[in-house]
Amino acid sequence: MFEFDQYLGFLAFLTILTIGFWLMIFLLTFVIPYWIGGSLIERIQEIRAERKAKRS
Repeated sequence: MFEFDQYLGFLAFLTILTIGFWLMIFLLTFVIPYWIGGSLIERIQEIRAERKAKRS
């Protein structure tokens, strides 16, 4: 069915595919929301600082 080098190639393919899948899941569930949330908080703080500077 498979020779040994084909078996190793298939395992390497599955390993790379699995690593890519879990990396994408990690990025979509943790990194990107953290990045967007942090930028929104920073922008809100900038807007508040601008309003405070205009008042005084």
